[in-house]
Amino acid sequence: MHEHVFVVNEEVHRNYPDWWDEEQGIADAITRLKTLKDHGVDTIVDATVVGLGRDVARVARVNEQVDLHIVACTGFYTLGDVPPFLMYQGPGTALGGDEPLIDLFVTDITEGIAGTGIKAAFLKCAIEAELTPGVERVMTAVAEAHKRTGVPITTHTSSPLRTGLVMQEVLGREGVDLGRVVIGHSGDTTDLDYLRTLIGNGSYVGMDRFGLDIFLPANERVATVAALAAEGLADRVVLGHDASCHIDWFPAGFREHGAQNWHHTHIPDDVVPALREAGVTEDQLTTMLVDNPRRIMAHDGR
Repeated sequence: MHEHVFVVNEEVHRNYPDWWDEEQGIADAITRLKTLKDHGVDTIVDATVVGLGRDVARVARVNEQVDLHIVACTGFYTLGDVPPFLMYQGPGTALGGDEPLIDLFVTDITEGIAGTGIKAAFLKCAIEAELTPGVERVMTAVAEAHKRTGVPITTHTSSPLRTGLVMQEVLGREGVDLGRVVIGHSGDTTDLDYLRTLIGNGSYVGMDRFGLDIFLPANERVATVAALAAEGLADRVVLGHDASCHIDWFPAGFREHGAQNWHHTHIPDDVVPALREAGVTEDQLTTMLVDNPRRIMAHDGR
């Protein structure tokens, strides 16, 4: 429920093309996603938005060769300021005016992204350490686009800093039904009180960084999900890796030395058996992996 195909900085790659081999990157993604399909996975939500290098035409080239549903997303990724092209237009800026992000998001959902006809089925916004004016502006725009279209919202948050609660506060203030929101990266903590609070406020928690053991070891991630399931809360949990076929954020060798399990088949290969061993039932696994995603992705068609 929170994955990526490509996370690349397009400006860097256009100016320093030796850093990116387009055809090799596409071929590698096809191989990786075919392997995922062979593991019985039929659908992934690609949470790549503007700010992370979204290019749905590139993803479509991969998808033409892989029998996998890849759900596109819209929104904006910033952990601080908005970029210069938004600094002087829109609410709270020197020149003011309406928020241009709203129409961009709604167009992606209702007409398609960048002339491809591929429609976004999800919105995304992010917060890490603090609620900056830029972060709040994106959240507010996402909330309005959600109200106009009915599509759900996924989020990037910091569970160690408990900023999922800030996300809920802002989105709730803007009139979003928190039952339509996934608080992403909630699996980076073992703080059950925090997770219970997010769920009690109505949202789903994304235990969606399996494989990033440098943030939290796998056994602790598994134990936390199992504890939520044991409390009858599996109906508010979704699973994922936040993994990419290619991401240019890290140096060569990062996967091999810092995140060996950070790939798209870690959950079917390793996490699901570990959850079973920890006492999670087959019905609860189906709830987290199938039923909850279906329920979240359904919308009222506005």
